[in-house]
Amino acid sequence: MNCAIIIMDKSFIAFIENSIKKNWDLDALTDYNGATLQYKDVARKIEKLHILFENSGVVKGDKIAICGRNSSHWGVTFLATLTYGAIAVPILHEFKPDNVHNIVNHSEAKLLFVGDTMWENLNEAAMPLLEAVLFMPNFSLLVSRNKKLTHARENLNKMFGEKYPKNFRIKHIEYHHDHPEELACLNYTSGTTSYSKGVMLPYRSLWSNNAFAREVLDLKAGDRLVSMLPMAHMYGLAFEFIYEFSVGAHIYFLTRMPSPKIIFQAFADVKPNLVIAVPLIIEKIIKKNILPKLETTTMKLLMKLPVINDQIRGKIREQMINAFGGHFIEVVVGGAAFSKEIEKFLKEINFPYTVGYGMTEAGPIICYEDWTRFKEGSCGKAVPRMEVKILSDDPQNIVGEIVVKGDNIMLGYYKNEEATREVLSEDGWMRTGDLGLIDAEGNLTIKGRSKNMLLGASGQNIYPEEIEDKLNNLPYVAESLVVQQSEKLVALVFPDFDDAFSNGLKQKDIEERMEENRITLNTELPAYSKIAKIKIYPEEFAKTPKKSIKRFLYQEAKG
Repeated sequence: MNCAIIIMDKSFIAFIENSIKKNWDLDALTDYNGATLQYKDVARKIEKLHILFENSGVVKGDKIAICGRNSSHWGVTFLATLTYGAIAVPILHEFKPDNVHNIVNHSEAKLLFVGDTMWENLNEAAMPLLEAVLFMPNFSLLVSRNKKLTHARENLNKMFGEKYPKNFRIKHIEYHHDHPEELACLNYTSGTTSYSKGVMLPYRSLWSNNAFAREVLDLKAGDRLVSMLPMAHMYGLAFEFIYEFSVGAHIYFLTRMPSPKIIFQAFADVKPNLVIAVPLIIEKIIKKNILPKLETTTMKLLMKLPVINDQIRGKIREQMINAFGGHFIEVVVGGAAFSKEIEKFLKEINFPYTVGYGMTEAGPIICYEDWTRFKEGSCGKAVPRMEVKILSDDPQNIVGEIVVKGDNIMLGYYKNEEATREVLSEDGWMRTGDLGLIDAEGNLTIKGRSKNMLLGASGQNIYPEEIEDKLNNLPYVAESLVVQQSEKLVALVFPDFDDAFSNGLKQKDIEERMEENRITLNTELPAYSKIAKIKIYPEEFAKTPKKSIKRFLYQEAKG
């Protein structure tokens, strides 16, 4: 009897079902500058999709792929899939068509839901296992290989009315009963070091990640959030959608490419109660809007005077808080490395930010700390139901690989036992591929990726991320990548051309400034990690959805 209670308590679907029932008349999902669905509308749409699933021959355990930009209907499709007992296969809309075809086929998806920009580049003939392709904006059929499904879609409202002749009510909601080890989500990674693998996340991972958010964050029914990160990635899915939906919050989706201008207009309009972000967004605001004002001679003098200094810091903090809408409890930063200079600045003005650590294979959270206790430079402590260790003789001082264990961890990689064995031990510890240190209080500090670590001529460990962090804060550097060529370190740099040209610099001037940057940088580096050359890149580096550079694409770059 106790066992049954424990399983019921740990039901992920119960979070969703209870929220819909409890928040029936509240606003749930809004396409920014578009339509709003209340929780009862989401429930109706879920029910209609269930009718389509049933008539397409989809049964519990079948896969349903979802590919498109964030939207209310993306959220509805995901919820409908899990509450039916099917397995969701979120696919990043930035993936190339061939990759989408491969994921649909590899996952053996029965249905594919596509967004408004996706379908024109895809080819149904390349996905022979599909029963149908549905258009997410209105759930119309783009391709159907199933007569029963075609009939159901044409008569959907009639079938819904026949099923619920006296209106659809709260009492009609009863969803799939999930089990902790049951596969819920098949998430294909887009990594910085390799190509896509299908991460098998069970319900216990989704439940534990959501329970963590409910334990440490403080959103309540009616609170608001702007969803900026792709929901096809676990960071955005878990903490900009699932958590908010489970507590009755109101989620606004930026349905277009989230440029800084669009993001900050949305913050001003929505006034979110929580901000989930990647470092790039924070860094862009500070570098473009805040730091230039502090670089003037007058401001530098004022900053040296104690009383005025405190007043200035207070005003800067106020500006920063207003830039994010002015109503949030904290800004949670994750997904990629954070600039040390920017972080130092945020700490100085007492800005309410914290940095977390996670990965798709943990669905995603591994470490976190509340902003009031957060240690600068770290990424928090192991979250509830997770353990973190460093494979090192002296974890506080000698860098080692980070290994993790707990309820959040995946079942393995889909149809890839070899890759699973490489990272998952028999006793449940997972190798992250990240290198770090952990202090006496349990704060984790990331040093870099083990695959990125370079060896100096005399065997010294070189962490390119640490060099890049310094280089990125030098004049006219937008982003950089340090690679090893013929035992020498070369920095690939994409300059901030807009800034350079607005200050009257020509191409030759930019090259000279980069050489000056190299010399300045080398004064801060030990002899074995000095940069021999800077190579200018004419365009931004290719990135993952978390805005980490896809390093493996540039390892052979010619200097």
